[in-house]
Amino acid sequence: EPFVADEYIERLAWRTPGGGSRGGEAFDPKRLLEEFVNHIQELQVMDERIQRKVEKLEQQCQKEAKEFAKKVQELQKSNQVAFQHFQELDEHISYVATKVCHLGDQLEGVNTPRQRAVEAQKLMKYFNEFLDGELKSDVFTNSEKIKEAADIIQKLHLIAQELPFDSLMDFCCYPLSSPGKYHDLECQLIQEFTSAQRRGEIARMREVAAVLLHFKGYSHCVDVYIKQCQEGAFLRNDVFEDAAVLCQRVNKQVGEVFSNPETVLAKLIQNIFEVKLQTYVKDQLEEHRKSDAEQYLKNLYDLYTRTTNLSSKLMEFNLGTDKQTFLSKLIKSIFISYLENYIEVEIGYLKSRSAMILQRYYDSKNHQKRSIGTGGIQDLKERIRQRTNLPLGPSIDTHGETFLSQEVVVNLLQETKQAFERCHRLSDPSDLPKNAFRIFSMLVEFLCTEHIDYALETGLAGIPSSDSKNANLYFLDVVHQANTIFHLFDKQFNDHLMPLISSSPKLSECLQKKKDIIEQMEVKLDMGIDTLNCMIGQMKHILAAEQKKTDFKPEDENNVLIQYTNACVKVCGYVRKQVEKIRNSMDGKNVDTVLMELGVRFHRLVYEHLQQYSYSCMGGMLAICDVAEYRKCAKDFKIALVLQLFDTLHALCNLLVVAPDNLKQVCSGEQLANLDKNILHSFVQLRVDYRSARLARHFS
Repeated sequence: EPFVADEYIERLAWRTPGGGSRGGEAFDPKRLLEEFVNHIQELQVMDERIQRKVEKLEQQCQKEAKEFAKKVQELQKSNQVAFQHFQELDEHISYVATKVCHLGDQLEGVNTPRQRAVEAQKLMKYFNEFLDGELKSDVFTNSEKIKEAADIIQKLHLIAQELPFDSLMDFCCYPLSSPGKYHDLECQLIQEFTSAQRRGEIARMREVAAVLLHFKGYSHCVDVYIKQCQEGAFLRNDVFEDAAVLCQRVNKQVGEVFSNPETVLAKLIQNIFEVKLQTYVKDQLEEHRKSDAEQYLKNLYDLYTRTTNLSSKLMEFNLGTDKQTFLSKLIKSIFISYLENYIEVEIGYLKSRSAMILQRYYDSKNHQKRSIGTGGIQDLKERIRQRTNLPLGPSIDTHGETFLSQEVVVNLLQETKQAFERCHRLSDPSDLPKNAFRIFSMLVEFLCTEHIDYALETGLAGIPSSDSKNANLYFLDVVHQANTIFHLFDKQFNDHLMPLISSSPKLSECLQKKKDIIEQMEVKLDMGIDTLNCMIGQMKHILAAEQKKTDFKPEDENNVLIQYTNACVKVCGYVRKQVEKIRNSMDGKNVDTVLMELGVRFHRLVYEHLQQYSYSCMGGMLAICDVAEYRKCAKDFKIALVLQLFDTLHALCNLLVVAPDNLKQVCSGEQLANLDKNILHSFVQLRVDYRSARLARHFS
């Protein structure tokens, strides 16, 4: 335990009699002092004794250190001597090894000719047996020694091949050449390999294959192996999955059997592609090639996709150096005849299918398509610029039909989407942008021109004249549906066409074509602004039918119970419906543009309408109430200019009721100060009391 001086003193005092209060003994300081002095002397003696012991140990340690250092020096000298002996031994061993190698070379020089002579003697012995026509050696008669026999026959065959034909016949050893024992043994080896493969004896197969490697029939052995591998491998309906499973199984086995597994596996894959897959593809495609283009294209896409997927799986195996090119050539050999004219079949099918979808739709509506619009975009722009009544010819009654169908659009887009997918998969990379553009052109022709553009033309032709009563404005429904459809068209353009042409010159061509289509449609939609004339005409009809002269000049000024006139209520209700319809039919800045135009025309109509009546004091109040309701309706437009116009009109109506003495003050107010004096005068003239001298004097 660690030494603590205080505790040590306490224990010493406690053990000393009279050093504490133990057992009732009295404290004796002299005795305690005496004990401390004695104990200090003992400690001093102990310290001296320990110090002497320490010095003795230090001297002993120094002595042993000197002895150890001396011993280390002796060991180093011994090690140097041993190292010198080792070097001498190593030199001696090298010298002996050189002598042994030289002796070995001499022995080999003597033994090699001897071995060759022995082998030659054996071959001569077997050669004599062939000359006698009777094979007696055990190596030829024992079927278990077929490997040794094959080696001998191979060597004799090479000798026979080097002899002239006449000499061969003179020695009667023609059996050694083809056809002879060589080929008999070759066939026997192949048969043995076949039997071993059927029994699943990998070791025997490897042994026989190694023997056949030096024979001409080695390739036949590989062919037999490939043929037997495929027996029972294609029993399911999915030939591609069967092929993948077969190659996976053979890949594990072929390395254990053949010395060149990558060549054998490549030959197996080539056989599968050129025999099994090519036959299967031909059967699937030729059946529909001329009779059913849709099924033919679906099958072609499916088969090509599954073939390329199989090729991707086979890329995992070792097939040699350039396996990518090898597999690509195999795929091309199968589909070359179908891919050469693929795009023509695709365009032909897409054209007929799109035409059928449109015709089926129009037939369901009992509608016969007719030629309506003529002229190009520039002609349409000119007509818009002039802002004249559009020469659309006689109005066509569409009975509320927009001749736009989302079902038709979805079908056309779906067909085109599938065509883009097939184009991406089946087109050569160099032809991909060109083929994608042709498919896009088909979509533009049938969706944009034959369907959307036709519906817009029909809608324009169906816009009623501005003086029609109870006119149904279906053109806004056409605009709404056309807007929705074009968003779908634009989405397919970005999602499916752009990836195919993004890095080719066809990109600018497609964008320009799309821009032309948008511009043409916007011009025709702009032409539909004539619909606003119909709305204004409908409002005029409501005002003419519902507004009475007595509304603003009642017979009993003190008995007016209504807040605003019936004509105002109906017009505001009609306007709110049209505003909501415009908002639902359009989007973006088009909404604000059309609503501003409608709001300005609405204001002009109300302004001109109010100019037709004379107003009593109570009638003027009622007119102000009507204009306030019109202004509330104008807030729905959410157009600042329209609201400002109605605010000004509301201020003008105040001139109908203000006291004559306050006319000048009202006219100089914030909202009326900038108006032409003739406009102000025209409103003051509508008052029934205008002809009074006092009013005329105050306003002059």
